[in-house]
Amino acid sequence: MTQITEQSARAVSGASAQAPAAARTAPAAKSRDAFFDNAKYLAIVLVAVAHAWEPLRSGSRAVSAVYIVVYTFHMPAFIIISGHFSRNFDFRPDRVRRLITGIAVPYIVFEVAYSLFHRWTTDDSDMPISLIDPWYLTWFLLALFIWRMTAPIWRLVRWPLPLALAIAALATTSPQIGNDLDLQRILQFLPFFVLGMVLKREHFLLVRRRAVRIIAVPVFALALVFAYWAVTRMNMAWFFHRDSAEELGVPWWTGVLMTFALFGCSLVLTACFFAWVPGRRLWVTALGAGTLCGYLLHGFVVQSAGTWGWYDPAWMHRPVGAVVVSVAAAVLVTLLCTPPFQRIFRFALEPEMAWAFKKDPAKQAPGERAAKSS
Repeated sequence: MTQITEQSARAVSGASAQAPAAARTAPAAKSRDAFFDNAKYLAIVLVAVAHAWEPLRSGSRAVSAVYIVVYTFHMPAFIIISGHFSRNFDFRPDRVRRLITGIAVPYIVFEVAYSLFHRWTTDDSDMPISLIDPWYLTWFLLALFIWRMTAPIWRLVRWPLPLALAIAALATTSPQIGNDLDLQRILQFLPFFVLGMVLKREHFLLVRRRAVRIIAVPVFALALVFAYWAVTRMNMAWFFHRDSAEELGVPWWTGVLMTFALFGCSLVLTACFFAWVPGRRLWVTALGAGTLCGYLLHGFVVQSAGTWGWYDPAWMHRPVGAVVVSVAAAVLVTLLCTPPFQRIFRFALEPEMAWAFKKDPAKQAPGERAAKSS
């Protein structure tokens, strides 16, 4: 009887010890929304595929049309999600620390890495390493750092989205901005970040209704038809949001009109994209946490493909080549988002850097705080 009692006591003790652990892990497991992770994964696949299409655009009007449609919404979708998860950002020490280790440090590491990689693959020893002139994919990290720093402002002002649109429109009229910090992109994409901040969870649920899913199909079809028509009639640089109107050879007021027109088109296609994003957990859902890894690493392969002649075979510029390239890019970025790659590159993407920061007073033991105060 005594033995049974002792076993029961140990069982109760073990259960009580495991309960807090379960309580700690349960919220963490539930904190990630499957819809957003699925959306991030699908968006990063489209980013990689669109980058892989770039060498094929000159020889195929169809590829160029699909490229335009994808470029209209894939980065806006990603930026809207980033803004939505930045809506509570403030300058609390732990959040500033995550901003530095999760965005600023990866920007510095990959800006240097991409510059050195470009020097090596192109024998361009004069390629400068500049932290104020982002190279290739790194512009997004710099933009996200600046956007998130401004998050408290957008929570404060009365009409955040109209203000952000006005800033974006004014940016297109200002060729003097130049390339420093890639400010044109930062300012022209700003409305999507602010939109993500003001959107609530129920707004995302609205676009995922059955009626919206049905409407999304003809909308995408019409977008493809229009894009096919526009390939030979429109400057595709508008979809990159990196140049002013004057730099694109048109009057300043064209930039203002294009800001609102492109924002409207991007918003419609992004809503159609979100409408078809699954809301349940799938095998790709876990990859949503590794999209930054996939985003930053796939660029090295894309750059290598163009430099080392992977697109030289004639069949690569036929429909079968576009299909092969699309599948290869999707598989590649999927692999790069997996946990093994996240662990390998954690030193660059999520460094702890405890040595670089003061200890948070709120996390210090009472005795340690008392010793410091004395």
